Amino acid sequence: MNIRIHVSLKPGVLDPQGRAVHHALDGLGFAGVEDVRIGRLIELTVADSTSDADLEAMCEKLLANTVIENYRIEKVGQ
Repeated sequence: MNIRIHVSLKPGVLDPQGRAVHHALDGLGFAGVEDVRIGRLIELTVADSTSDADLEAMCEKLLANTVIENYRIEKVGQ
């Protein structure tokens, strides 16, 4: 089973990478961009028997810093 985990900073958490990209886009003439937030995508291939609870535990314990990040689990092809 293919899994995608989308991790992003929680609203209100400073995103220096996003600010740098926003500044660069503005400098390149893309003035219509109002905000940029940078996240990451983690792709996993797991056994079909892997439970939703196990996927949640992976995120909570390792893949996301739940103090400052949100995550969303997507099962690809289902």
